[in-house]
Amino acid sequence: MATEGSPGTPRTDGKYLAALRNFEAGVRMFQRQNYDKAKEIFEKLAAGSAIEVTNRAQVYLHLCEQKLVQARPVPRTPEEYYNLGVAQLNAREIEAALENLAKANKLRPNQEHIRYALAAAHALAGNPDAAIDHLTTAIELSPRNRYQAGKDEDFRSLASDPRFRRLIQQGVA
Repeated sequence: MATEGSPGTPRTDGKYLAALRNFEAGVRMFQRQNYDKAKEIFEKLAAGSAIEVTNRAQVYLHLCEQKLVQARPVPRTPEEYYNLGVAQLNAREIEAALENLAKANKLRPNQEHIRYALAAAHALAGNPDAAIDHLTTAIELSPRNRYQAGKDEDFRSLASDPRFRRLIQQGVA
């Protein structure tokens, strides 16, 4: 006598059927090349309890991750590195932001907006010396950065640093 879940017998339990429906939706997203949405679906399924679906979801999850890496454009110009770095900074992907902002600075040195973003990234990474150095240059290149830095939450970790306080208060009467 075949029992539910044994080979050749279709499973009818609710959790399995729901997982199967979600898997099919994930495959449709994958086929439409909506890899972000497909990845989201497969991540949930890969953590589920329906082992038959979980194994297949892990395979598709890996494929989605490969497709997403391939789909990302590679920055080529200082502006593209800067824009990517700022997006990563906003997403709090600090190490990646530091890497891309440093590349932007190397390709186009001493641009106030790049140095300001580098200062913020270093402040968030817990590198006060590098943050102060980049912020000093950003302020020298554009004094309006002094006021901006004083209001910017990204520099909160430097608020008690006397070098930072002097830097943002210079020129204030």
